Amino acid sequence: MVNLKVMGSPARRRSGLVAPVVKTVVHTVVVTTLIGLLAGCSDGAPPPAATTTAAPKPSLPVAPGGEFGYASARATDPDPLTQNEIFGRSRFTSNGRKYKMTVRKMDKVCKDAVTGDKLTKALKAAGCTQLARASFHDAKGEVIGTVGVANLKTSKGAKGVAGAGAGKERKDYLKPLAGDDAHTKELGDGEAYAGGWTHGHYAILLWFQFKDGHEPKKAELKRLYQAAVDITDAIVFPPLDSRSVRGSRS
Repeated sequence: MVNLKVMGSPARRRSGLVAPVVKTVVHTVVVTTLIGLLAGCSDGAPPPAATTTAAPKPSLPVAPGGEFGYASARATDPDPLTQNEIFGRSRFTSNGRKYKMTVRKMDKVCKDAVTGDKLTKALKAAGCTQLARASFHDAKGEVIGTVGVANLKTSKGAKGVAGAGAGKERKDYLKPLAGDDAHTKELGDGEAYAGGWTHGHYAILLWFQFKDGHEPKKAELKRLYQAAVDITDAIVFPPLDSRSVRGSRS
């Protein structure tokens, strides 16, 4: 039996981070001295005046404004996600805590990676083209979870997906991706906490639980929440931050 509760939004999700990359081109004023003409001038004749070319004004790239820059919409961030980009490290340490990725998958039919009519309809309405998932466990193998990243057309659509079906008891959620290892093979069984965050036109969907599936006490909820933040901070948000600045994969 699966009983889902909502995982609240973090205090921050990469706000105020984007600054346009400006490449400055130095333009030099060219002074041409007509040596050949000078050599042919008669004595006492004034030399011809040197000619100059005016320095053109620098042409600066115009980056999209807003909190997420190029990543605000797929139109300005067109490169598809890849698994190596978004889930590129299998072992990592985040905020002093160790985690391991055990399995990953890219779904091009987004509805195959979720459960619930509201979330399915929200993904379709938002123009979802791919949904990447990966599963993780902490160092002790006690906290397990799946993170999904949906590629949507606009930031508005991403917000609609992240909030689809939200409520005290959630019926719309990311399908947990079970691994073959001793820990994440238990994903999808027991009490789980789900939710969604956004970064521009991407929706980050979450499923986190304890391996034994027990209902966590209030103090234990912090462990699930912290694991979600640690994992996304370490490997998911950095490439999305890069897209915000570059408008492409780094």
